[in-house]
Amino acid sequence: MEQKISLHDKTFRLFIPNETIEKAIDAVAARLNKEYADCTDEHPALLLCTLNGAVIFSAELLKRLTFPLEFKACKLSSYQGTTSTGIVNTEVPLPKNLEGRRVIIVEDIVDTGTTIETLHGQLMERRVQDVRICTLFLKPEVYKKSIKLDYVAMEIPNKFVVGFGLDYDELGRNIKDLYVLDI
Repeated sequence: MEQKISLHDKTFRLFIPNETIEKAIDAVAARLNKEYADCTDEHPALLLCTLNGAVIFSAELLKRLTFPLEFKACKLSSYQGTTSTGIVNTEVPLPKNLEGRRVIIVEDIVDTGTTIETLHGQLMERRVQDVRICTLFLKPEVYKKSIKLDYVAMEIPNKFVVGFGLDYDELGRNIKDLYVLDI
């Protein structure tokens, strides 16, 4: 029997089980640990969580990362319901004093890339040393921006999903598996 859940007025079916997501996070964390092994207490990396969706992914990454790092958060949003508005709103601004820092943006999902493009631009204006982008999910069918995504845990089709931090009008973030809209 297929697992389904209901959120607000929509039904979703199981798409990716938690065990598969966890293995993908393990692989991304291993790459990050290797590539940031040169970080020191004096020069830690900055893990920048994009609220609210990336909280779960960030927490899972933090448990697996072994290099010195600081953790901060910002909040930019472009979604309303199940679609992107195309307009990025800054709800929680970037931390101050980022000049010269090595920043790893942690995103829950990248589709159109509008939010990533905006955030990347804001960080470059603050003269960071380096910006890397780490996302749990990527929808390659719709991502057409020129900004490189450095760490992609999983690629998924261009379908609306919830769970593992992703929501539908603020519900579903706490579901451990990934569910897809059941049409």
